Amino acid sequence: MRAGDQIKQQAAIVYGRLALVVCLLVTTSAVHAQRDDASGDAEANTHILFVFDASNSMNAFWEGKRKIEVATSLLSESLASLYGIPGLKLGLRVYGHQTKFIQGEQDCDDTELVVPLAEGNNLLIQKALGRIQARGTTPIARSLERTAADFPAEDARKVIVLITDGIEACDEDPCAVSRMLQEEGIVVKPFIIGIGLEEEYKDTFRCVGNFFDAADPATFEEVLDIVIEQAMLDTSFEVDLIDGEGEATVTNVATSLFDSNSGELLERFVHTLGPFGETDTIPVDPVPTYRIVVHTIPPLERDGVRFTPRKHNHVRFENAGQGTIIPQFARGERNAYGGLPVAIHRPGEAEPLITLGLNERLKVLTGTYDVFFPTYPPMRLEGIEVKEDQEAPVIIPQPGYLQLDAAAAGYGSILSEEGLVVYKWDVGTQNPSGRYLLQPGNYTVVYRSRSARSMAFSQSKPINIRSGFTTHLSLNG
Repeated sequence: MRAGDQIKQQAAIVYGRLALVVCLLVTTSAVHAQRDDASGDAEANTHILFVFDASNSMNAFWEGKRKIEVATSLLSESLASLYGIPGLKLGLRVYGHQTKFIQGEQDCDDTELVVPLAEGNNLLIQKALGRIQARGTTPIARSLERTAADFPAEDARKVIVLITDGIEACDEDPCAVSRMLQEEGIVVKPFIIGIGLEEEYKDTFRCVGNFFDAADPATFEEVLDIVIEQAMLDTSFEVDLIDGEGEATVTNVATSLFDSNSGELLERFVHTLGPFGETDTIPVDPVPTYRIVVHTIPPLERDGVRFTPRKHNHVRFENAGQGTIIPQFARGERNAYGGLPVAIHRPGEAEPLITLGLNERLKVLTGTYDVFFPTYPPMRLEGIEVKEDQEAPVIIPQPGYLQLDAAAAGYGSILSEEGLVVYKWDVGTQNPSGRYLLQPGNYTVVYRSRSARSMAFSQSKPINIRSGFTTHLSLNG
């Protein structure tokens, strides 16, 4: 019978009566090789340190038995199921077992490495558990801090399993300890399983990691099995970006991994394919649900992603093929517009997906887009089709110029053929004389000098603008 099956059977009997919190902080020293299933090799170099609560509160009764009796019985059965696994080192740290609890005189240094990490010491830990008496206080943060020196200095998966029925009692911060470990280069992935805890206690553990309230034995059994399996064997995933041929060839795209429930950003990286087409393998905690965003344009997103424990999971994004948009003027020449910001839109949408400069190349998902040029007047080219692995130049004509001469300040506008305002003078103190940049087409200049007191003195003059040419217009008479 597999170790995981034994744990399931034992947990259904014992754990359903246990009023404890099991907090797992998993630290992985390296990204492991891609695999499609778990194997015996994945079990090598795993160190599990049990941090056991022997504070005075563990003497409280739970369904007819003291908590410490239930907890030691449970842990002993788990140790038996883990016996004989190659490369597995186990150890035991205990707190609250040396100094009797006295109100106002608690011993916050009451934490001891009772059984150092080593292979095949399951029986030593079982005997040590049988001798423990629940006596003192609950120095959780200090115990976690000292575990950093308990692990051998070798490459291994390092797992801390904290078993406790209470919260920090020494005015220290387990969350700060977790942050400190991360600053030292340790990636901390906490699991918290709560059974029968008060709501205020649950809140104290949320900053440490993901909290799971096991309200019934079946839920606890499921979560516990995942926790043990994650301690022994990695869960991982890869993001497969599928092109139009159904192959995972799309790559070099920023990708983000979020916790679906909290919204916390967990990982951000650039998707990469190896020399043989293999993609990134990312180790992951299989318990929470995730949101994955692939930052293509527009982005690809999937929420509520769950990973199968002990497996290498594939997250596929179909229709991830891309083509290239290149906005430019005819002949690709520069002109008086300078660095014109061009906006790419979904068809019919007002908000742009992104803006880019002229002659820049931008990969977007295959499909149709609207491309907006803030020229005079603005130009929006609709229904631009982008095909996979092809370039889609978006070309508009080079502008022309209007050289306008007026004798005096006045009021007026340059209107497009559709009657839209392109330029406007409405202050009355401005002389409209000058050089105006315009896209090719027909326009009307409407003008009245400030001194003229009747509409009869208005001038309305049609003009035609050609690419690269200057059209002269006088408003002097």
